[in-house]
Amino acid sequence: MSGPNTDYDPVEVSSLQQGEIDAARDAAIAAIEAAADLEQLKAVRSAHAGDRSPLALANREIGALPPQARKEAGQRVGQARGAVSKALAERQVVLEAEHEERMLVEETVDVTLPTDRRPEGARHPLTTGAELIADIFVAMGWEVAEGPVIEAEWLNFDALNLGPDHPARTMQDTFWTEPADRHLVLRTHTSPVQARTMLTRRPPIYVVCPGRVFRTDEYDATHSPMFHQVEGLAIDEGISMAHLKGTLDHFATQMFGEGITTRFRPSYFPFTEPSAEVDLVCFVCRGSQVDEDGDTCRTCRGEGWIEWGGCGIVNPRVLRACGVDSERYSGFAFGMGIDRTLMFRHGLEDLRTLFEGDVRFTTAFGSDL
Repeated sequence: MSGPNTDYDPVEVSSLQQGEIDAARDAAIAAIEAAADLEQLKAVRSAHAGDRSPLALANREIGALPPQARKEAGQRVGQARGAVSKALAERQVVLEAEHEERMLVEETVDVTLPTDRRPEGARHPLTTGAELIADIFVAMGWEVAEGPVIEAEWLNFDALNLGPDHPARTMQDTFWTEPADRHLVLRTHTSPVQARTMLTRRPPIYVVCPGRVFRTDEYDATHSPMFHQVEGLAIDEGISMAHLKGTLDHFATQMFGEGITTRFRPSYFPFTEPSAEVDLVCFVCRGSQVDEDGDTCRTCRGEGWIEWGGCGIVNPRVLRACGVDSERYSGFAFGMGIDRTLMFRHGLEDLRTLFEGDVRFTTAFGSDL
């Protein structure tokens, strides 16, 4: 029986020859030194130290050698791979340091410069619009009155001459709270604020009442279940429709510019007698019914007037219900939608733009109207 064959060719696998290994090592080190940044070094690492690199493939060929040759070949490949790994680590340190220095230069921030990291904000036009209206009346010597949005049924209806059978008490118009025996509603107008004022103060009374109101309307381009009203109340001796007309003319002029007046059309409201619908001269065509091009005015639809709100002389029954001497005092009241007024003032076509919370819409108004 013959013994084991100890003869072998230590370089029978070409990739394990000393020259091939040295060449692969030198190529890897040269590529590493040539890498200009961390991204290039990452690519070099993959090409010369990854699973498909020449030295990694050579390492796999060690198994093809006779057992006696594997140790020597393994040492040659291991030394070459170690040299490549060392070069990669050293180059990594150098490039990271260069990267940090470059970032310090390129991204330097002068902390002494003034800055405002928050974008410029804007107030909602409904807020500034209500304040503008209040300022107009405060300048006339009036006061601003406010009240709760959840109101007693008696103040919302009965005190204002809206009897138990009035249609406005039905679920078609009013949000009623539960339980029903508490007789509370989400106010359908700001008139309860006027009633509260008459109950707690003695004439003369001149108050303007802006605020939110609620009705069971559909939500569309011209209606909303929540909107804003401004109502005015004047109670004094000798108050007449003439005083009402002069007040509303001044209000219209301040809101829409010089030359804007109002007209009254007979109407009916339970809490005023006589009552009228208020129209204002079209602020686009100024009552001419045509626009600058000679076409029919689209704002007023060729009528020359735009419906604005309602008004009238306070019904004596309302005065008596609120403890005011109707024989001595008289008064007038009016009410307009703030939302509708702003739509007129700024040319808005869709009421929903006021409520949808789009900051791009609000920002356009800035801090003031």
